Amino acid sequence: MFSRHEMSARSKVDAPPPVAIGTANFGSSSFTLLPALLGTIHGYDKGEEIYGDDEPADYAYEVISGAVRTCKLLDDGRRQIGAFHLPGDIFGLEMGSVHRMTADAVVDTTVRLVRRKSLEEAALKDIGVANALRALALRDLRHAEDHMILLGRKTALERVVTFLLEMDRRLAVAGMFELPMCRRDIGDYLGLTLETVSRVISQLHGKGVLGLSNARRIVLRNRQLLGAMAV
Repeated sequence: MFSRHEMSARSKVDAPPPVAIGTANFGSSSFTLLPALLGTIHGYDKGEEIYGDDEPADYAYEVISGAVRTCKLLDDGRRQIGAFHLPGDIFGLEMGSVHRMTADAVVDTTVRLVRRKSLEEAALKDIGVANALRALALRDLRHAEDHMILLGRKTALERVVTFLLEMDRRLAVAGMFELPMCRRDIGDYLGLTLETVSRVISQLHGKGVLGLSNARRIVLRNRQLLGAMAV
């Protein structure tokens, strides 16, 4: 029997060659695995599920292009997004044997899949891989703690500004960045309504601290002032 990813890969990818997993960035840190550790490239359409809540956590994933959101659907239909994973990020590593959240493609996305068993075997043989996995786990923990503080203690303005500064750090090219996610996604990440996110962005634009060339293309014109707003 094939796993869901093995069957999906056979239907969507024509016998891709194995490739070495590369370097993934989360914040300002990097995660480098052994060149000998091989993975498989796989593409997902916008909105397509990569893995589901409570499914076996048999793979780790590296975003090659596009963007991925990990989220939890609550019993009343509300959605909480836990993280956005951008090119270079590794996601899907779990402490237990199953995934705690669902992951799906924000836009058309390409990822590299690596078997969890291969990672664990490599970590037993190579201290560098073990340290890299530990560093990644600590970064994920820090992100979860920062997100908890953001949701529990920051105002709507502070949440949106904090998010924009993070995206600027992770996405900006030539002083500008384009958000792959929509404002409803941003709201579900920040614990805000779509209307609140749009209102705060419009207020910031009106004050001249950020520029908008369209709904998703943003220039931060005063990072120092925005940084003060995010505290």
